[in-house]
Amino acid sequence: MTIILTNDDGIDAPGIQALQHAVTQKNIIVAPKSPLSGCGHRVTTSKPIHLQKRSPVEYAVDGTPADCSRMAITQIAKNKKITWVLSGINAGGNLGTDIYISGTVAAVREAAIHGIPGIAISHWIKRPLIVDWQVASRWTARVLETLFHRSLPPYSFWNVNLPHLEPNAPEPKIVFCDLSIDPLPVDYRVEEDLYYYQGEYAKRDRSPGTDVDVCFSGNIAVSLIKL
Repeated sequence: MTIILTNDDGIDAPGIQALQHAVTQKNIIVAPKSPLSGCGHRVTTSKPIHLQKRSPVEYAVDGTPADCSRMAITQIAKNKKITWVLSGINAGGNLGTDIYISGTVAAVREAAIHGIPGIAISHWIKRPLIVDWQVASRWTARVLETLFHRSLPPYSFWNVNLPHLEPNAPEPKIVFCDLSIDPLPVDYRVEEDLYYYQGEYAKRDRSPGTDVDVCFSGNIAVSLIKL
């Protein structure tokens, strides 16, 4: 049995290494060769996809996160029993309606389309704090231990968001919650005919009990997503 690891920050990102440290089972990394944050569920169909085999268990794909899931499932591990596709740990939150923009989430959505369960894991960044990837890995291991033993309906996946806490803060709780459907803050700075997006992520609406509220309150938000 094999677990596929991927992301949208690129194969050399610290988050995917933290994810690998959190996974004790046999795994294969199939990740984009360069960062593609915010690419959504884009796939490559009109040009060839270059695949670099870095090691027997590590592959860099010149494509999107959804391409990585497709390549892993249908080519790289097609003769193996793939038990999970895990994506992350993303440097930045993927809360609420972010799931429609996120390449991290798209990778596990693509797996779910093929009937393979998945977990997208992201780490909200509360500036000016810096992500401690060792802590993120430890929290992720806790989440995986919980979710690997929890039933998941067919054609579904989990979306997980880690909070950003001060050093030495109490361990966060794992909270199962609904996705927020509140829109992201949308604002632009205008200079002649150029518009610069300047919405502030931390100022988004946080309806009580939703994943945004849970994560911003200092706990680990876990949401079930169905196709």
